[in-house]
Parts: sequence; C-alpha cells; structure tokens
Amino acid sequence: MPNSTSRLVSIHGEQVVVATRRGVRHGAGSGPGAAVEMELEFRDQYRQACLPADGAYAVTATPDQAAFVSIKGKSSSGFSVVLTPIDSSTTLAEGAFDAVVIAA
Repeated sequence: MPNSTSRLVSIHGEQVVVATRRGVRHGAGSGPGAAVEMELEFRDQYRQACLPADGAYAVTATPDQAAFVSIKGKSSSGFSVVLTPIDSSTTLAEGAFDAVVIAA
C-alpha cells in the first residue's frame, strides 16, 4: 500500500507502528529562502489517532529536491514536515516528499 499505517508485534511482544505517506505534494516556496510546511495526519478508518500520544516516534522524510527537513508539532494524530531551502538564495519548487514513521 502506498500510504498506510500498520501495527506489528515484535519478537519481544510490544507493538510497533509503521506508517508511510508517499508522494505528498507540496507547493512552491513563497520566495528565496522561504520554507514550505505540510501537515500530515495519521488516523485509522474510524478517524482515531494512531500514533503514540507522547510523540515518542521517529520520522524520516525524503524530499525530491535539495532541502533541509525538520519535523514539528508531533502528536498522536500527526505532525508537520518543514522543508527549508539549502541556502537563502534558493526558492523551493513545487514537489513531493515521502515520509516514514516508526514507533515502538
């Protein structure tokens, strides 16, 4: 599945949450050096938040262009991915990124 959330049971008995979002589209930056921020939500089919409530999970995001990636506002229902150009004279183009979440 391209975008999914799964709960797995490790060999030690705890649940591991693995969630993915592929091809998340984002708009262009508003100008040189401007960051682009996208909120990602992770809910199950019943609209229940499915990430750990305390934000104790790891996120990795891979953009399709040169940018620094930061994550902010982690909660049980999601977080924001912030893409910042690698230098102040560059403007981010429209594009996409992939995100993976892992929580134990």
